[in-house]
Amino acid sequence: MQQTEFITEDLECDVCVVGGGMAGICAAIAAARHGAKTILVQDRAVLGGNASSEIRMWICGAHGADNKETGILEEILLENLYRNPGLKYAIWDTVLYEKVHFQDNLKLLLNTSCNDLRMDGDKIESIRCWQLTTQKWLRIQAKQYIDCSGDSVLRISGAEFRWGREASSEFNESHAPEVEDKKTMGNSLLLQLRKTDQHRPFIKPAWAYSYTEEDLPQRNLSGNDNFWWIEIGGVKDTITDAEEIRDELYKIAYGVWDLIKNHPDERGHKWELEWIGSLPGKRENVRYEGDHILNQNDVEAEGRFDDMVAYGGWSMDDHHPEAIEYKGAPTIFHPAPSPYGIPYRCLYSRNVDNLLMAGRNISATHMALSSTRVMATCAIIGQAAGTAASIAIGESCSPRAVYENHLATLQNTLMDDDCYLPWHPRPIAALTQNASISANNGEAALLINGVDRQLDEDSNGWEGACGDQIEIRFAEESSVSELRCTFDSNLRSTKRMPCSVS
Repeated sequence: MQQTEFITEDLECDVCVVGGGMAGICAAIAAARHGAKTILVQDRAVLGGNASSEIRMWICGAHGADNKETGILEEILLENLYRNPGLKYAIWDTVLYEKVHFQDNLKLLLNTSCNDLRMDGDKIESIRCWQLTTQKWLRIQAKQYIDCSGDSVLRISGAEFRWGREASSEFNESHAPEVEDKKTMGNSLLLQLRKTDQHRPFIKPAWAYSYTEEDLPQRNLSGNDNFWWIEIGGVKDTITDAEEIRDELYKIAYGVWDLIKNHPDERGHKWELEWIGSLPGKRENVRYEGDHILNQNDVEAEGRFDDMVAYGGWSMDDHHPEAIEYKGAPTIFHPAPSPYGIPYRCLYSRNVDNLLMAGRNISATHMALSSTRVMATCAIIGQAAGTAASIAIGESCSPRAVYENHLATLQNTLMDDDCYLPWHPRPIAALTQNASISANNGEAALLINGVDRQLDEDSNGWEGACGDQIEIRFAEESSVSELRCTFDSNLRSTKRMPCSVS
């Protein structure tokens, strides 16, 4: 039988998440766990985005010993340490795969790219995707969509968005350029090196660039680095010029390695190239516009929004758009408080009624994005967006109506799911508040202060030796449906995969 066209398969769900980086993973799991039938669409063969084995950037987040991001992200990192103590990327890929593929209520579509969509008024009615491995079209109809693609592929819905750097006058941002432009931060191709006990020669490809130390001022050429500064593309279009940028990065990366490995002072003789990426990691291009646009002043004022659903704390890490071709410092770390709040109004589109976003495409200026773009921050934003989408499904309302009518539910659900919201104590159940709680070391009151982590010198928890006990006594016979215990998973440990040397 002759086949004259590819098969089209129709799928329906409550929530469709496009993009399987850390933001998309957390968004999809959160939506599914809260009862929404969810589909996660990922255009690569592996999950994790910039954290995957294809790119290998470590998961960074808020600065400070007690500000580590928790929720689904911490759950994944703990699982990875248990299953993958050697921190091997092949196993990391499968930890992420397992977390998504075997999650109830969640369907994972790998090797699937979104190419088109249909609108119904101001709502996305369906998206059209191509799955490379099965050679078929997939038409996915959902009630809510979350764009976690990084490149904001669902912008073809007509959703309003921004690209480039705002003029300093628009938001009164002191770090922004005087005149707006379309320049962005660029793409990077990472290297991983391995220590050796003897020199193994490296022969530079004929097509790679040749560098001297004078060509690369203010770059770390010692070998002990993750080479994030092997970067270009900020003066190009990091989407439409992506293939050209990747080809150029290959030439640069092998040229940099040749300079280190074959340097006259033999600094690279005890190193060899273990791995070089084939997929550049992206930092910036399209940012959606929501009901609020986070800016430099919001960040510097600690973002104490009433609708805070996530937080950041990385410096405003503003890479120069000319990247490796720029002879000055490759980035400026403008100070940012840690933590600072990120409002829910930055997580849904201002003009497409059923579109949320999470990751490096949230509603933010270039300057604010330079901090919010790191993956741990993106992951907890993803969990917030997925939880909001599930509430929108349960209440048959729009993401904006979640802000207007169900904000407390969203925030309390996130805190119950182990997401930390600075300056927001987790509400304590009435049954617990009315109980008498005691411990034989006198610290029981900390168990109901609504703070589930150590902050500076305050432990906010109870510690006991073997045999110590806590007693909860009710005034009358009571029905207890669950007991919540939050254990310290050592938030001062990053638990992250390596992205530099081995």
